[in-house]
Amino acid sequence: MEPLKHECGVAMIRLLRPLSYYKEKYGTWMYGLNKLYLLMEKQHNRGQEGAGLACVKMLSQPGEEYMFRERALGTGAITEIFEAVHRNIAASTSDKSLLDNADYAQRYIPFAGELYMGHLRYSTTGKSGLSYVHPFLRRDNWRVKNLSLCGNFNLTNVDEIFAEITGQGQHPRQYADTYIMLEQIGHRLDREADKMYDRLKASGLDGIELTRAIEDHIDMANVLRRTSPMWDGGYVICGVTGSGEMFSIRDPWGLRPAFWYADDEVVVVASERPVIQTTFNLSADAIHELQPGQALLINKHGEYRTEPINAPREKKACSFERIYFSRGSDKDIYQERKQLGKNLVGPLLKAVNNDIEHTVFSFIPNTAEVAFFGMMEGFEEYLNQLKTDYILSHPNVTREELERILSMRVRSEKVVIKDIKLRTFIAEGNTRNDLAAHVYDITYGSLTPHVDNLVAIDDSIVRGTTLKQSIIGILDRLHPKKIVIVSSSPQVRYPDYYGIDMARMDEFIAFKAAIALLRERQMDDRILDVYHRSLAQRTLPKEKMENLVKEIYAPFTDEEISAKIAELLTPAGTQAEVQIVYQTREGLRAACPNHTGDWYFSGNYPTPGGTKLVNEAYINYIEKEILPHKN
Repeated sequence: MEPLKHECGVAMIRLLRPLSYYKEKYGTWMYGLNKLYLLMEKQHNRGQEGAGLACVKMLSQPGEEYMFRERALGTGAITEIFEAVHRNIAASTSDKSLLDNADYAQRYIPFAGELYMGHLRYSTTGKSGLSYVHPFLRRDNWRVKNLSLCGNFNLTNVDEIFAEITGQGQHPRQYADTYIMLEQIGHRLDREADKMYDRLKASGLDGIELTRAIEDHIDMANVLRRTSPMWDGGYVICGVTGSGEMFSIRDPWGLRPAFWYADDEVVVVASERPVIQTTFNLSADAIHELQPGQALLINKHGEYRTEPINAPREKKACSFERIYFSRGSDKDIYQERKQLGKNLVGPLLKAVNNDIEHTVFSFIPNTAEVAFFGMMEGFEEYLNQLKTDYILSHPNVTREELERILSMRVRSEKVVIKDIKLRTFIAEGNTRNDLAAHVYDITYGSLTPHVDNLVAIDDSIVRGTTLKQSIIGILDRLHPKKIVIVSSSPQVRYPDYYGIDMARMDEFIAFKAAIALLRERQMDDRILDVYHRSLAQRTLPKEKMENLVKEIYAPFTDEEISAKIAELLTPAGTQAEVQIVYQTREGLRAACPNHTGDWYFSGNYPTPGGTKLVNEAYINYIEKEILPHKN
């Protein structure tokens, strides 16, 4: 309903055979390029602001290009970059018969390589433009020192890393997290290559033999061990070097997801498991999850291994991946989302006063559909239990009574319809809001006016703007007795700093509700007290800081905050009673037991940087929204 922006998706392919092998077996030497396209398109949900790809050609000679890159902006970026690649291929020779020759392609045609890396971008930094689209590229005359980097990540301590590398004498040209990481890894790669140069030169090697020996002995695991311990945040960083090294490394907490697969033809990495499954027609158990703190390393000869780089911490894999971001076609995610819906049966029965007969269930398209299926299964199980109990407790039930009992059903309708994305840029003020209200439409006649309750499930309620501006008002046109909006995730109370685009306190309707309750109950002093204590914490190391924003919510129950949220989001003039029901954190843990990262719900940040930044977000909120308006 309210699209959250997730930072990125990554995809990598390492071909382990000559291009002629793929031409003979699959009919084209573009096998790797075509598979990269599929991997990226099937992760389109992870990034629609830009896309890029990089390619390394292993058999080039000195004076011939061996690293290629293409990037584009916009929702059509994937198509644009692959069209550009094919134009480059077509323009590479006037003899079109050579375009189908795998051996010629492997040597001379651009983007005909053995290493491919793709990236889809959503910005969480507010920075946009082609220069911020991955992969980033660092050039050098030594093939081994060329580096291309992309990632699904957000770091909380870019300032510290910047200070570290400038303290070494480096002078980065941009203050952007990916660029700083590129320079950090690149500097260490330079040092690694120089170290190998001195050692191998001393052994008597020289010229091209020396260069090849350096490439054979480069240890990317050592490069990553010397750089990644500084990174505070969630990340999957992928990279390729000009000499054919390839790597993917995951953060020690497992916050961001990564999966890989290997056989005797390819090694593949992607942000989501079903993407690899579908692209290569594999079973789920053939695909491996990259473990927290682990790297997948592939050398120039195509030999691959996994290796621990950083000691794994308590795993805090992102639960929002399961609720919302990742594709629901993953077998585990599908069941988890259904369970999230099923867990809501109890509180929803309470919300409609157990009146299933006069309640219509629906969902808010499109991402809440699977949770809706689970919710309906839960209600069907509840209703079947009621029928069983009644029949067993009435041994002399008449035929008419039995028919009436067995005819009881859970009523579901497609009440809410996602309409076209209306272009509201031409309108101002109330006219704009009126247009925005029509992003969704309703199915008229889908419930009995003034008699039926209407329950509509969504995957999350973060800002609440779409509910207030569009959905609640348009649902009220059906004249339900009561509208219950239900979220399959808990109340989002805290910013995310590991890759989701929600970083300001004033974005959260739960936070606005807590502030409103504090003011209603004459507890305003707490608002400024938390501010002053947050300021005082600035002198502490981030490892010593506490999340003081928790104290804004502490005086209230979840139900009190939900009731205030419903009040804040109900448009003026709404005739139906409106209630908002949220998933509990316990329900989330029961449904997604292996993804315990819930900092946006609990405020329990897995890294010190997250705790530091949530307090900064609160300070910024007070100084922007509260202090300027005080008398």
